[in-house]
Amino acid sequence: MASQKRVLLLCGDYVEDYEVMVPFQALLAYGLSVDAVCPGKKSGDICRTAIHDSNGHQTYSESRGYNFALNANFDEVDPTKYDGLVITGGRAPEYLAINESVINLVKKFQDLQKPIASICHGQLILAAAGSVKGRKCTAYPAVRPALIAAGAHWVEPDTMAFCTTDGNLITGATYEGHPEFIRLFIKALGAKISGSGKRILFLCGDYMKDYEVMVPFQSLQALECHVDAVCPGKLAGDICPTAVHDFEGDQTYSEKPGHNFTLTVDFEGLDVSSYDGLVIPGGRAPEYLALNESVIHLVKEFMESKKPVASICHGQQILSAAGVLKGKKCTAYPAVKLNVILGGGTWLEPEPIHKCFTDGNLVTGAAWPGHPEFVSQFMALLGVSVSF
Repeated sequence: MASQKRVLLLCGDYVEDYEVMVPFQALLAYGLSVDAVCPGKKSGDICRTAIHDSNGHQTYSESRGYNFALNANFDEVDPTKYDGLVITGGRAPEYLAINESVINLVKKFQDLQKPIASICHGQLILAAAGSVKGRKCTAYPAVRPALIAAGAHWVEPDTMAFCTTDGNLITGATYEGHPEFIRLFIKALGAKISGSGKRILFLCGDYMKDYEVMVPFQSLQALECHVDAVCPGKLAGDICPTAVHDFEGDQTYSEKPGHNFTLTVDFEGLDVSSYDGLVIPGGRAPEYLALNESVIHLVKEFMESKKPVASICHGQQILSAAGVLKGKKCTAYPAVKLNVILGGGTWLEPEPIHKCFTDGNLVTGAAWPGHPEFVSQFMALLGVSVSF
């Protein structure tokens, strides 16, 4: 049996929110070990994240995101112990690119010819480390002058989902390209993806949880599944605003605005039978989606057909309203325990909060810290796997 692949994730304050959490949790879901580090910080410290979005202005907007918890010590990193490096984007790379310890770390990974995947503004660090000279690479367009000055062969991104490779180097323009970015990285590590091609539906709504839609959405896309997102009353190309729910010392979670999430298909006329599985994100959307008869009918159709269904956090409010929890063991965000019990489900305590459970065709999770288990258990029901 192959040993577990080990990846280093380079972080900093005001790293782009999706660009740190999506690869972190996706790689964990696939069975890799991931150490997230930041110079000057230790395991258990946090990096504040930034939510960058396109809102029709000449450049992206920024708002405060989550508090991302590091799980390893920067000063103890030994590049020879890792199989690859991921460099995140956002504003962090501006100051990380002038940190000698960071530059030396990246140079060591380059000297060892280990896969390096860098996204968005992360390529500023590659430029500072001299890792792009004579190499094809892309990035967020504003990074182009620095990359050209560093001797890179600039590849203009035709869309913000564009990625390119050159030897051990994988570069992407923005988080929109995460599916290809992550897939290229795990394949560079020797991954074999089995069971791809599954068709997955996400049931979305306004102010669903930001991470709880994007992390599983892009994690499944990266495994070459066809993933669609719908919302009642909305069309393909419409957006759902999302919510950032975090734990910041209050008796319950705080809320901040998240990214805008773009839907892929119309809700009306949807052929549910064409999908192999359903994902229900949490957040505030489920409390109103649970009142929608079309939503209830859709959920019942998936559950009655015994197709895999994965629901997280407050998503179980919809399952309860649909009457599909009777005889099922499940968990949820602790405040949703009442809905689960009233819906006839058997409550499973999420201790710790990242604990997820599978009962038959149903996967349930309590909150976004459980995404690695949540996505992994859903993959198992779908018959999708990653091996090395």
